[in-house]
Amino acid sequence: MNPAIEGVRADRDVLLDICWRLRPSDWAAASGCEGWTVKDLVAHLGALFWAVVDASKLPDISGMPTEAGQEMLVRSRRDLTPSAVLKDYAEVSEMALERLAELAEVDMELPLGDLGTYPASVIPSAYSFDHYTHIRADLFRPRGPLAGPPPPADEFRLGSVLDWVEAALPQQNPAAVDTGLFELQVTGPAARVISFGTGQSTATVSSDAFSLIRWVTQRGTWEELGVHAAGDEPALSAARKLKVF
Repeated sequence: MNPAIEGVRADRDVLLDICWRLRPSDWAAASGCEGWTVKDLVAHLGALFWAVVDASKLPDISGMPTEAGQEMLVRSRRDLTPSAVLKDYAEVSEMALERLAELAEVDMELPLGDLGTYPASVIPSAYSFDHYTHIRADLFRPRGPLAGPPPPADEFRLGSVLDWVEAALPQQNPAAVDTGLFELQVTGPAARVISFGTGQSTATVSSDAFSLIRWVTQRGTWEELGVHAAGDEPALSAARKLKVF
């Protein structure tokens, strides 16, 4: 059993359960992703699955920066109704889970544009990261429109999410790598220490996993999330700007 695949599957089921209960006004509400509605966010996750199932079903975004490319994909799906978006997501996600399981067994490196180059075995963790973050941080309050507690943030799901964060940090933040040595201490479920960097300055940043995911995606500040940090000012300044996609 691949933990990342099972994490994606679990959050796929969570998202479907959420979507089946959404009202028309919920689908049209602004999500935590600037400029995207709840419908746009679900369409985005469906498009990510199409990318691994059959990229020819999507507009060609090769060579585009990640954010611009994802924005283009979302725009291309805006004419779909909520029911069509949900049906598309339900069907393509089932196919994609099989493809991701196959991909995880392949011994090769995959270039992902400005996101970096990764072993194929890490790619399912990227999908786990996207689902975990969008569901909990962008659908539910305070950033998202949905009330009530977000789905569980347990070690089962967090482990593969942090695997992606750990793999992506140095590749997606090259300027920070040259600035200092960073030690991110993750407490609570899925606790670990993530270390990277080569510079002379040092920074140690400590938070629980969910807070780390929020601040390292720039969805919350250290002050808002109760993050503890110590070290040299150049490295601390760079650490505040770290961002993972």
